[in-house]
Amino acid sequence: MESMQGDHPAMPALIVTNQPNAGVIQQAERFGVACEVIDHKPYAGDRAAFETEIQNCLIPYQIDMICLAGFMRVLTAGFTDHWSGRMLNIHPSLLPKYKGLNTHARAIEAGDQRAGCTVHEVTAELDDGPILGQISVPILSDDTPTELAARVLFQEHQLYPAVLKRFAMGDKTPIMRET
Repeated sequence: MESMQGDHPAMPALIVTNQPNAGVIQQAERFGVACEVIDHKPYAGDRAAFETEIQNCLIPYQIDMICLAGFMRVLTAGFTDHWSGRMLNIHPSLLPKYKGLNTHARAIEAGDQRAGCTVHEVTAELDDGPILGQISVPILSDDTPTELAARVLFQEHQLYPAVLKRFAMGDKTPIMRET
């Protein structure tokens, strides 16, 4: 939201979270952006019903693009297909490596020299879709997953706004960087 000011080609219209205590709720208030909480727990075992609730929430705001961040729910093909080419996600690994959870520990355990983050278009496949940007960081010899996660998170906050701006202008050329 901080980056989407002035002449930015996209403007935040709505924050949707499935976590009633998410920090983004206060950020939305600070930026004057509407926020809706849709708890996923009542929809246990029925992802399609949960996604229908999300979709119904988006309609009044005339949303034309979705940017996922920290939304730890697997979306069905019905939802992702509807938003094909208009939904981004950020993932804390250098995809296609380490889809899913525990990415930093897995990279360290594998003996990788580098880790990082990826912004990609969302498809029905978990942490898949065309890559729109990546930043890699070195894995230090004494890194813990927590230390590595902190360095990667800093890069996520650099990469996602840069990719979003280009994507909103119709440019899908990947941004690839190393630190």
